[in-house]
Amino acid sequence: MPGLLLGDVFPNFEAETTFGTIKLHEFLGDSWGILFSHPRDYTPVCTTELGRAARLSGEFSKRNVRMIALSINSVEDHHGWSKDILAYNCEDPSCCSLPFPIIADSKRELAIALGMLDPDEKDNDGMPLTARCVFIIGPDKRLKLSLLYPATTGRNFDEILRVVDALQLTVTRRVATPADWKPGDCVMVPPGLSEKEAASLFPAGVYTKDLPSGKKYLRYTPQLGAQAECLYSELQLSNMK
Repeated sequence: MPGLLLGDVFPNFEAETTFGTIKLHEFLGDSWGILFSHPRDYTPVCTTELGRAARLSGEFSKRNVRMIALSINSVEDHHGWSKDILAYNCEDPSCCSLPFPIIADSKRELAIALGMLDPDEKDNDGMPLTARCVFIIGPDKRLKLSLLYPATTGRNFDEILRVVDALQLTVTRRVATPADWKPGDCVMVPPGLSEKEAASLFPAGVYTKDLPSGKKYLRYTPQLGAQAECLYSELQLSNMK
């Protein structure tokens, strides 16, 4: 992302949205935040994405995450499009509004500043559209993760939810998450921790996989409070010693 790297303080921009004028840092408060962009209103992939985001909004709220979307159209267009999104995606007929705001970026100022433009996707005037970006912002207002999809490829919001779980776990514990990790699975002990430190930090046990190299870097420990759901049973892990 041009000009925006992991660990950078996310810009405290002011923008017009379907919830009125917001300043990003004030909108987020002490919460985590997810900003996700869309090429434009009244398009099929974007409609499915915003609908899925709306249906998962309760899960994000449980994790103290505030969501905000962005598209290059006007606030008026956003309000009209929201009705289509809800009609297509909402299971509850009484659902009348999206649970998160959509930023109006008709001049593409934020899209340019945050490196969101997709040079291969253009509107009828030949102007580039925004790509499908995801920015996850911590309570400290620093960028924790960024994803960039082309306009033609819809995102997996279940994966974004899984990533939030991993980020929130690893910010509170000195662990890492392996490929395909899910809450309740074993986590990995970072290589920077000595055996003595690891034994002190992880009283549930540290289990090491024997490898041809002889190096003892593939170390697992049960996720705190979720030992019964560990990806590997204690017996399997014991066999890794």
